[in-house]
Amino acid sequence: MAENYHLQKRVLNLSLTVAVVLLAAKTTAATLTGSAAVYSDAAESVVHLFAVLFASWALRMARKPADATHHFGHDKVTYLSSGFEGAMIMVAAVLILYEAGKQFVFGVEIRNLGLGIALTGGAAVVNLVLGLALLAVGKSSRSPLLRANGLHVLTDVWTSVAVLIALLLIHWTGWLWWDPITATLAGLNIMRTGIQLIRQGLGGLLDEADPAKLQTIEAVLRRKCDEYQVSWHDIRHRHSGRIDWVEFHLVFADDMSVSAAHAAATAIEGAVAAEIGPTTRVISHLEPKSAENQTEHWEAS
Repeated sequence: MAENYHLQKRVLNLSLTVAVVLLAAKTTAATLTGSAAVYSDAAESVVHLFAVLFASWALRMARKPADATHHFGHDKVTYLSSGFEGAMIMVAAVLILYEAGKQFVFGVEIRNLGLGIALTGGAAVVNLVLGLALLAVGKSSRSPLLRANGLHVLTDVWTSVAVLIALLLIHWTGWLWWDPITATLAGLNIMRTGIQLIRQGLGGLLDEADPAKLQTIEAVLRRKCDEYQVSWHDIRHRHSGRIDWVEFHLVFADDMSVSAAHAAATAIEGAVAAEIGPTTRVISHLEPKSAENQTEHWEAS
């Protein structure tokens, strides 16, 4: 766990460093060129900087163990970070669309195209490498926080590529309207990514089940319950950011001893945990066959 945390921390620190450097480069390019498209790229970097700062705080908070007031730990803060990053992206998209709209109304003026092309192209390459690294580490560490940050960075890459194409088209054709058109398209694409991240964050905060993992858990239960000649029902699964929580009911013969039922339940729980991963927590409710179809009043809702 500690090694996993330190890896995520190093990657986020790298992301923060890159965000600061690219923000300075893109802001310079936007100021010198007067391009709405380049401005959209710079706005995306501003959002990325704030998002990484929030993600760094969330990573430290998520590592805190369970305590007297947070019995299940603090993992869900990573989903809050994902939602926050999505909201920040939406803000950037609105600013980009506003800047493009001003150009449509008041006209377009572009300067220093060569410098804009060079800085935008360099930023795209750096962000591509960073985004792929964030997604890879996020996948290996099962971190929605890093996956959200990686997705954000790759969105920045697409924005930079679109801006680069717009600047090249202006250079080749002399038609300045490529600039606000590209800025508008970039803003709409960024908005789509923001909505996606907000959706992911809300899904995690609301304990949205993972259909693929549910199928895996059900397959293990079918196999192990047949082995121990018991049945099961009321399976539940949620992911808190780092830990998978699984609950289900196991139905035993009325004449089976508590000791034997407990041993079987422990083996079944262990099989489920082994299949899902080392950060899985499994809780089973044992009940006799005679009460199999009985729903407790505290479970009715």
